[in-house]
Amino acid sequence: MTWELRAVNHRYLDVQFRMPDEFRPVEQAFKQQVSAVLNRGKVECALHFRRAFDQQAEMKLNADLVSLIGTRVTEIRNTVADASPPDAIDILRWPGVITETEIDAEPLQHEAATLLDKALQSMTEMRRSEGERISEMLETRCNDIAALAASVRERLPVVLEGAHAKQRERIERLDVEADPARLEVEIALISQKLDVDEELDRLESHITEIRQVLTSDEAVGRRLDFLMQELNREANTLGSKSADAQTTKAAVELKVLIEQMREQIQNVE
Repeated sequence: MTWELRAVNHRYLDVQFRMPDEFRPVEQAFKQQVSAVLNRGKVECALHFRRAFDQQAEMKLNADLVSLIGTRVTEIRNTVADASPPDAIDILRWPGVITETEIDAEPLQHEAATLLDKALQSMTEMRRSEGERISEMLETRCNDIAALAASVRERLPVVLEGAHAKQRERIERLDVEADPARLEVEIALISQKLDVDEELDRLESHITEIRQVLTSDEAVGRRLDFLMQELNREANTLGSKSADAQTTKAAVELKVLIEQMREQIQNVE
């Protein structure tokens, strides 16, 4: 008796069983065993069962049926002269000629339940090991995102000053007398348009929440997937507001890191 379990990511828990008929009456109990361990995923559970061979039990002949087959074969040969008689192997293949000994299914069902617990425990250990690896990767990417956000924030005053200087240069090239008040308003509008402090704050907030979620003992896949969407939104806004090559590059690198995280999160329950 062998259980084979396969699990892939899914929005909710979907458990499917393939098993011999002897175990169908307890399929619902098996599903409860799986749902007690797993919260999400499409899980395929295949139970392979092969009976031990017992020569006396397995090769029991239905003598009455064999006799009836012989009688009918004789009748056919008397009617159809050139009809060839069946050989012994043909008769053995006839449904019902070999009768199988009925087995007590309850002990087998109990053994299958015990074995399923062991298989689920083994799967849980493998998933935990894989989860630790994914958690380490996500933590590394969080550090990289935090470092990029810090570099953009550090460079922000330089970017704003450069934008202001370009605006003044344009006015000087026009060779017109600019209204100082109006100029200050224009500069303030430019600063507002290019200011990404809020986006950086939200990026850092999302990173903090991701780190907290990774320490949770509950299913966190959906929450992490949502946070990836939020991170991607801030990275897009950062790129659209960028007026600086280095900031644009940082926005692209952010999107690459977020996509790497998103791919791995598809494997998280």
